Amino acid sequence: MNEEIVNAVLGFRQSRNWEQFHNPKDIAISLSIEASELLENFQWKTSEEALEGKIESIAEELADVLIYAIYLADALDLKIEDVIRNKLAQNERKYPIEKAFGRKDKYTEL
Repeated sequence: MNEEIVNAVLGFRQSRNWEQFHNPKDIAISLSIEASELLENFQWKTSEEALEGKIESIAEELADVLIYAIYLADALDLKIEDVIRNKLAQNERKYPIEKAFGRKDKYTEL
């Protein structure tokens, strides 16, 4: 993730002295809540219906999810780039192209 964006997010929080409220448990809860708010945009609709006229709301909720993910990584002293690279490497092993290409099956069923 772009370091400038991460620093802007953390700087926003720091300038308001909100770090004192941001322990890993509460950040994880907030992340889940924001993800649920993102899902509300899609509830009881097809993907097409959800996107119709709702892209601004979806973008706002997605931003909240990403911001809380940055807060959680910071609270746990994790580098986002490292976490993502490690997970991609793990997924490469679980889902090799020759088995997973064009398939939606879980890795245990490939």
